[in-house]
Amino acid sequence: MIRAFLALPLPVAIVHRLTLVQARLPLPRPTDPEGFHVTLAFLDRQPEPVLEDLHVALEGLRLPAPRLRLDGLGTFGGADPDALHARIAPDPALSALSAKVTQAARGVGIAVKARRFVPHVTLGRFRKGESNPEALARAMAAVGEVTSDPWVAPEMILYRSTLRHEGPLYDPLATYPLAL
Repeated sequence: MIRAFLALPLPVAIVHRLTLVQARLPLPRPTDPEGFHVTLAFLDRQPEPVLEDLHVALEGLRLPAPRLRLDGLGTFGGADPDALHARIAPDPALSALSAKVTQAARGVGIAVKARRFVPHVTLGRFRKGESNPEALARAMAAVGEVTSDPWVAPEMILYRSTLRHEGPLYDPLATYPLAL
């Protein structure tokens, strides 16, 4: 079984910008900047033959390259956040890409959970009770606006995610060029 997801990698300049932002935030479990990405569809644990079927399906699609832009900071998890992220500005082409690859995954038998697509880059995580919401809000405000000029994502990657004590490791399994 392979834990996998489909995502867009980030340009070096955006990784650098987010690394600087990340360093200014109280994150007990920061995400390794080498792993920064925008998830399109989380596939969970799948047998290798199913991922091979998905690979064939994705290779047969003409997928448009979306435009992405950083659009601030946010948290997931409500009053006791479990993750801090950089928001990606909403974009119909990006949402359509997520829907299309999710549909392809479901078409080969992957039960992708139905959830609202919220494009983001995870900067760090918190264990239950580990975050101080007030201090986190002050730090986020002190960082200021986290925005960027738009960029075009030239490719999508099928990643293997290996969970480790020191944080997940992401290995690319396949790359799919996106139509510019």
